[in-house]
Amino acid sequence: MKLRNNILTALLLATGFILHQITPGILGGMKFDFLLSFVFISLIVNPTFSNALLTALLGGLLSAMTTTFPGGQIPNIIDKLVTCLVLFPIIKSISYKRLNSLVTVLIGGLGTLISGTVFLASALFITGLPVPMGSLMVTVVLPTIVINGIGTAFLYAIVKRAIKISGFGMDRL
Repeated sequence: MKLRNNILTALLLATGFILHQITPGILGGMKFDFLLSFVFISLIVNPTFSNALLTALLGGLLSAMTTTFPGGQIPNIIDKLVTCLVLFPIIKSISYKRLNSLVTVLIGGLGTLISGTVFLASALFITGLPVPMGSLMVTVVLPTIVINGIGTAFLYAIVKRAIKISGFGMDRL
C-alpha cells in the first residue's frame, strides 16, 4: 500500500477521533460516533484489503483507548476488525458511479449495525452486559444507526470535496 494512502487513512481516523472527543452527547447522552463514520469513509476512499486491515486496527485501538464502556477495550478492537472485513467486499463491489448519498447512508447504517451488534455480543461474552442485549440494541444501536448513516454521507461529501481540491489524486473519487 502506498505511504500516501496510509497517511490519508491515519489523518481521517485522527480527525474522527478528535471530533468524537470534543462532541457533546445529544438525545439523552447519545453521541454521534465520528470515529466510526471516518472508518467507513476511509474504506470508501481507499477500498483495498490492506487499508481495511489498517483502518480496522487503528480504529479499534483508538476506540479502545477512549471507551467509557466497562471492559470495552477488546470488544472495540473486535468490532472494528469484523466491521471492516465485512464492509470491505461490499464497498469494493460498488462502482464509483453508483456511490451516491443514499448508498453512503446505507453503508454508514449497515456498518454501524454490524459494529454495534459485534461490540455488544463480544462484550457480553467477555465482560457481561449491565442490561439485556435487546434493550441496548433498541436504545443505543438503532438510534446510532440513523445518526451515523446520515452523518457518514454528510462527512463523506466534505472529505470527497477536500481531496479533490487538494489534488490528492485518489482514483475512486
